[in-house]
Amino acid sequence: MAAQFPIPVSVITGFLGAGKTTLLNRLLKDPALVDTAVIINEFGDVGIDHLLVEQATDGVIELSDGCLCCTVRGELVDTLADLVDRVQNGRIERLARVVIETTGLADPAPVLQSIMGHPVLLQAFRLDGVITLVDAVNGPDTLDAHIEAVKQVAVADRIVITKADLVEDKADLAALAERLKAINPGARQFAVDAVDSASLLACGLYDPTTKTADVQRWLGEEADHAHHRHDGHHHHDHDHGHDEHRHDARVRSFSLTHAAPVPFSTISMFLDLLLSTHGDKVLRLKGIVEIAEDPARPLVVHGVQKILHPPARLPKWPDDVRGMRLVIIAVDLPEDYVRRTFAAFVNQPSIDTPDRAALENNPLAIAGR
Repeated sequence: MAAQFPIPVSVITGFLGAGKTTLLNRLLKDPALVDTAVIINEFGDVGIDHLLVEQATDGVIELSDGCLCCTVRGELVDTLADLVDRVQNGRIERLARVVIETTGLADPAPVLQSIMGHPVLLQAFRLDGVITLVDAVNGPDTLDAHIEAVKQVAVADRIVITKADLVEDKADLAALAERLKAINPGARQFAVDAVDSASLLACGLYDPTTKTADVQRWLGEEADHAHHRHDGHHHHDHDHGHDEHRHDARVRSFSLTHAAPVPFSTISMFLDLLLSTHGDKVLRLKGIVEIAEDPARPLVVHGVQKILHPPARLPKWPDDVRGMRLVIIAVDLPEDYVRRTFAAFVNQPSIDTPDRAALENNPLAIAGR
């Protein structure tokens, strides 16, 4: 069988000079990436000459280890559609994964939208995870100056810190790690010399070989408490509104939790309203919901900006925690507005910023109730 659809897609992003090419070259040598297609922005930027077997047509390079390399000469959608066509007509014998390397200046949202929102591609591909590289030397200044770099960090499932050996003051390195954690508390951080394909890939909702979900890992270990990082004294300590270059002060990561099942129409209308009115501010949204009509099979929701991936159902709950867990990472989107809107949909009193002790004692209580 050439491929088992949907094929997992991993996105590697990071600002200019972060080391994406170096990491990609290292990953390509891993036997675990056999039968993987790698899509890059500029073929000349990636030194894979030692892997080349022959130059194929339409920008597709066949590699000696069973991988393919595609140069993006048009829309990403066209490149992905061509890969599907090659699988279906037998020109590609096997395809187990796709890795996309974005240009350093890219806002990652359009790339994720291409995977999650196209009516044909979503049948063939599923977003497995986003890996963002951050240069430890230039990272702080880059985050100050470029909102794209902040977005790259905000949407990540994995953050890889590069060039740490070039930082003389280790306190600066620790400060960068804390800053990245404040932007995206749910993403795992790695030093570049301590990662391999196993730690970076397969970070999606479920393992296709077992069909079970690892919700804690997918939503981030601290997802239920992410909103606390931006209230009280923390918000005061990190409020850099006076500095117009401190772009990450505009990013918020918070969770909505609800202890009871929610009617499908309720969650559907809430998400539709949120994304249709403020979707340009939603960098990433993901969660798991107990649906009133079928509480035994949790609903998985996953969105980027105005695009909501078609909801999927898991065959059973992966753990003992029921209800709803929804993580939202947004820029310039008031957390209070989202909480109050959700409260109105579930017919609850207005929701304010939650009390930390109460939430920790009852993590599925409605926040701030």
